[in-house]
Amino acid sequence: MKIILATHNLHKREELLTLVGNAFEIELLPEDFPEIPETGDTLEENALIKARFVFETLHQPTFADDTGLEVTALHGAPGVHTARYAGENATYEDNCRKLINELKNEDDRMAKFCTVICFVDEKGSEHFFRGEVHGNITKEFRGANGFGYDPVFEPLEGGGKTFAEMTSGEKNHLSHRARAMHEFLADVAKELKNGTD
Repeated sequence: MKIILATHNLHKREELLTLVGNAFEIELLPEDFPEIPETGDTLEENALIKARFVFETLHQPTFADDTGLEVTALHGAPGVHTARYAGENATYEDNCRKLINELKNEDDRMAKFCTVICFVDEKGSEHFFRGEVHGNITKEFRGANGFGYDPVFEPLEGGGKTFAEMTSGEKNHLSHRARAMHEFLADVAKELKNGTD
């Protein structure tokens, strides 16, 4: 089965392919597909907006996710604004540097990553899955792997490594996206592969 991943982000596709193996064919949005405004107030709303828009446009099963980093000392920020924390055209590095700067006088560096998946199946039914991982924001960049906030997020279960210091296998063992994806595979993928959905 072919599933459209509601993003142009190649990193997300590569990460998901590592998780699903040969279970599905995953395609990114066409290059000329318009940007989808993320106007929701929650991760669930944004994932649904993206998945529903793509499904109604391309008429194929669609997988969309929205991820938020919630920092305790910042009262849950950046939250739904995680990808654009330092501005609309911010780079991953810009976002990380702003976060480190915001926390420069804070002792409490606790944070959690949350990923919500919305999957719209071939019948148009919507399914939601959530994954979380708790950790701390580091005081400096560490590691060269991954993307996003990986160089500054040290998961509690990571043995002292940031996500960016881990191999893809180590990260996929405990990341928020991996946990949401495992829920997806367990609750929906089996039915689809067996032709019972």
